[in-house]
Amino acid sequence: MDKLAKSIEVMELYDFYWALLTKRQRDYFSDYYFNDYSLMEISENHGVSRNAVHDQLKKTVHKLYVLESKLKLKEQSQKRRALLALLESHVNEVGLDILKQLEKME
Repeated sequence: MDKLAKSIEVMELYDFYWALLTKRQRDYFSDYYFNDYSLMEISENHGVSRNAVHDQLKKTVHKLYVLESKLKLKEQSQKRRALLALLESHVNEVGLDILKQLEKME
């Protein structure tokens, strides 16, 4: 998986599990992934070492994957979206059939 795809996946996991993270984890994660701050910028803004920020981000990403492996909210959401798309396509097909039948009746 390339870096961009991994970043997108991690941000999607964050959307599901952000409330289960500490304030520090949320702040560092948000600064790094959403605000595009460097590790050095984050460390200067929070008064900690660059290594502390790096370690915290690494732990946060790991925690997001652990939460997904246990709770599977993202996986369930993807399944629901696929099912909804399938239902919508069938509704559209049935709807078109009904319209054709109505046109024939006119």
